[in-house]
Amino acid sequence: MSNTSHYHDLIIVGSGGGSMCAALYAASRGKKVLVLEKSGYYGGTTARSGGVMWIPNNRFMKRDGVEDSFERARTYLEALAETFEDAPGATPERRERFLKEAPAMIDFLVEQGLELDRVPFWPDYNDELSGGCKTSRCVVAAPFNKKALGEWADKLRPGFLDLPATLDEALAIPYVKRSWAARKVFVRVAFKVIGALLTGKRYVSCGAALQARLLQAALSHGVEIRLETAVRELLENNGRVTGVIAEHNGKREQLGASLGVIVGAGGFAHNQALRNQYQPGTNVQWSSAPVEDTGDMHLELQRIGAALAQMEEMVGQPCILPPDSQYGEIQQSAQGPSAKPHAILVDQSGQRYLNEASSYMTYCQEMLARNRTVPAAPSWMVFDSQYLKKYMLAGTMPGKKKLAEWEQSGFLKKGETVETLAEVINVEATVLAQTVSRFNGFVDQNRDDDFHRGEREYARWLGDYLHQPSPTLGRIDQGPFYAVAVYPGDVGTYGGVVTDECARVLRDDGSVIEGLYAAGVVTASVMGRAYPGAGSSVGPALTFGFVAAKEALA
Repeated sequence: MSNTSHYHDLIIVGSGGGSMCAALYAASRGKKVLVLEKSGYYGGTTARSGGVMWIPNNRFMKRDGVEDSFERARTYLEALAETFEDAPGATPERRERFLKEAPAMIDFLVEQGLELDRVPFWPDYNDELSGGCKTSRCVVAAPFNKKALGEWADKLRPGFLDLPATLDEALAIPYVKRSWAARKVFVRVAFKVIGALLTGKRYVSCGAALQARLLQAALSHGVEIRLETAVRELLENNGRVTGVIAEHNGKREQLGASLGVIVGAGGFAHNQALRNQYQPGTNVQWSSAPVEDTGDMHLELQRIGAALAQMEEMVGQPCILPPDSQYGEIQQSAQGPSAKPHAILVDQSGQRYLNEASSYMTYCQEMLARNRTVPAAPSWMVFDSQYLKKYMLAGTMPGKKKLAEWEQSGFLKKGETVETLAEVINVEATVLAQTVSRFNGFVDQNRDDDFHRGEREYARWLGDYLHQPSPTLGRIDQGPFYAVAVYPGDVGTYGGVVTDECARVLRDDGSVIEGLYAAGVVTASVMGRAYPGAGSSVGPALTFGFVAAKEALA
């Protein structure tokens, strides 16, 4: 092992959104920055995500004349905080620092040349609460030609939308057979695809586009990034973190950092032992996080005395597992599909137990809570033939293309009547029939008396805007009837080390571990046990990466 080399002002562990925002800020201020990434890909979970950032009161809202303010967003977060307890990561001071710094972080990224914009319509997930936004607080990056990254192009972690299309455009395309507006979007995207092919461009969108743009800016400022380099140990001197021991190709090296270390190394989604300890009933097989998300830094931070909190929480993403699903890949979401008309979710007793049009995090929280008293992991998404004609399932466009294959594999269950479907999925026939009948009654009155599905603006967005009078309530009454298993999956965990409003890591007694900062899902979320809107993981990650770098330089 070599001697410690103080060649860097700042060492950053991980290469997700929070890490790269921190690296870019420090480097733009003339600091020597080293980013250490244990995998062979740059970008972290952020690159796999939708890349949406929840940023209240942002510059694009002002541009578009959308009313918002610090006070309005604070009111909303305070209302959400009343719904949970014991969340040391979600102190009022941290919430207020987030709300103050998030718009400034976006301004900084735009100043650095990142092409960002607001999603026009993506309501907050509890938009009915005071301060909730019924339009959109969400910011995303424009599609990016990753060939502009040169030798780094193939080192960017693959995302889920390698097209010159925005997330808005991608969400419109499934309606191409039913909407002229969707057809226009399809044609526009098709021309972009053809243009890219003719000019040799390779576009990525969503989270991959955000990370590619951050990488391009960081490299232009001289940020050094080392892939396949795992941090094995944090180095301390007189209670202050002064560097790390990193390992590459079996060789370990001590690396010093004069300003400190920022940890943005992701969660523990693929550590089954930690899941069993903190999140019983969940499984690594259901996660869409990268397989490198194993909680190494959670354990190392805990070793040096950092406090852990909110470890029970994850960014839940209910998922279905078609025959071609692979462990470690992005799993197919069941949240949007089960919120469409002509579909409901039932537990293994055949009873409906949640609002299918709630946020993906709430959806999985309620699945796991139900599973403690009634088997509900997996649950069953039950739907009829109308559904298959109109909506995507498991990433496949509407229609009958894969039905025979899915039925043969056992993934898709079928019954000519609700009662025969119940027998196929081993549910009491009378219970399932009563559940479907009760739901159909709610559809007829256009009001879900049990779970209030469709009452939020978010539910209307999640459903089918072409279906009237309700975008999310539709009768289940045209056979054959179908069901697929739904699992409480995730896109990452949501708990970790406790940090203060300066992104400094804290001990159990509340004291600061000097020289040590953290951002992203390695921390206990500033949102506590709630998910205010799309991007409530990525937005705070970049914001507190920004804060951490500013504090370290200060």
